[in-house]
Amino acid sequence: MTDRPTTLPTTYRAVIFDLGGVVFPSPIDVFRAYEREQGLPERFLSEVVLTDPDGGAWARLERGELSVAEFCTEFEAECTRAGQTIDATAVMNAVGEGFAPRPEMVAAITAIREHGLQTGALTNNWVADEPREGGLDSLIGVFDVVVESAVEGVRKPDPRIYELACERLGVRPDESVFLDDLGVNLKAARALGMTTIKVADPAAALAELADVLGFALDG
Repeated sequence: MTDRPTTLPTTYRAVIFDLGGVVFPSPIDVFRAYEREQGLPERFLSEVVLTDPDGGAWARLERGELSVAEFCTEFEAECTRAGQTIDATAVMNAVGEGFAPRPEMVAAITAIREHGLQTGALTNNWVADEPREGGLDSLIGVFDVVVESAVEGVRKPDPRIYELACERLGVRPDESVFLDDLGVNLKAARALGMTTIKVADPAAALAELADVLGFALDG
């Protein structure tokens, strides 16, 4: 669903993409699969993450405060306190498997740049212990700007990281469109004046984006 500010800018100058769940598959899909395989309650892993959304192991991983190995130890302890035993290393390995960008998203980003707009990536991520084949490095040159939570030490939905992305792109928030799969991240972007699109189905989200921008994104 698209959410535009009351007063639209004359033209948009940049489109900013979340990565996991938008350009790449979502780690949440891995969570659900692991829960089913291990007989855990549905949404158990997400609920553990949300128990302390700012100070828990997941948040600290995404701010670059924990290595993946340290995260696994702490996240397993959090899950134990919540009543279940997990193998966090197996979960993180599954997140990294098949970590390749969605071709339709890469094509859309290319089309946006060909129309003279800038593109940015704004992602909550972590520093992998080993490089992931097909990961962010595969998108070097696709985005004009990449802002990573683990590098900056601040993560969505903190307003500072959206402002940082806009600053590096040289645009005002109201001159940008932001795509994310999580409502909490979109809410913070809207509060700054960004036009937002929620990505549940990538094809539908790209159709909305094409409508907002006024040109086709499929070549």
